[in-house]
Amino acid sequence: MKRRKFIRNSILGALALGAPVGVYSWQIEPFWLEFVQLKMPIKNLPDALQGKVLMQISDIHVGNVVDTEYLLASFKKAQGFQPDIVVYTGDFISYEDDTQIEQLQEVLKHAVKGRLGTVGILGNHDWGIGFNDPVVARKVTKTVEAAGIKILANDKVNINGLQVIGFDDLWSLNFFPEKVMDSYDASQAALVLCHNPDACDYEVWNGYKGWILSGHTHGGQCSVPLVGPPVLPVENKNYTSGLIDLKDGRNLYINRALGYTMPVRFNARPEITVFTLEKE
Repeated sequence: MKRRKFIRNSILGALALGAPVGVYSWQIEPFWLEFVQLKMPIKNLPDALQGKVLMQISDIHVGNVVDTEYLLASFKKAQGFQPDIVVYTGDFISYEDDTQIEQLQEVLKHAVKGRLGTVGILGNHDWGIGFNDPVVARKVTKTVEAAGIKILANDKVNINGLQVIGFDDLWSLNFFPEKVMDSYDASQAALVLCHNPDACDYEVWNGYKGWILSGHTHGGQCSVPLVGPPVLPVENKNYTSGLIDLKDGRNLYINRALGYTMPVRFNARPEITVFTLEKE
């Protein structure tokens, strides 16, 4: 009887402890946005960009899972930083059908934009179900660009002397970063946008030294203290979140995502990153 009572009390204790954790991870942390503020030293940065604010927003996942009011409230908070440059690092939608294109149009009416420029790249979910539908990718691109966000698909743009280079998604049908990296100019200030951080391990970089901004992992969404996330959608399990020195002149920053693929987070708060540009 003592053994049965011990087991019963242990189960009840675990349930009592688990209930508040479950409520927190479902109702609180998915909406507890953190603005992470960091300095971003860049070689050959023009004087005119010294001290300017570059904001990274990633993985908003517009669709039937992420709460739209949460996204709009987050955009409003982000606009308070008055960013000079805004970059979106993929997964604008969680595609089920073309309803998400309409939902994206409405959300992007309130998109955060930079005073000097606003650019983005596609993520795997922007390529539709199976991540291989070019028709969906074109629809997402058209919708995003109509909202004033230039999509870079293995391409680059110059924003006041800063080369912003954007790869199409690693899992997509259009991952050809050599198209842009073959013309990479090391004498100019540069920044690379790359949704899936696994691309950092591919032989496509042409000697690039500098920052790489990624998303995709969501920080695992649930991360066990002292252990880390049990599930990560990357081959390189070191690519979780935050700043990672790749030890070859490249600094990888993985944003934990604004949205989510399921409404649960634990020890991996949603994030918008605010960088202050400075000369290296």
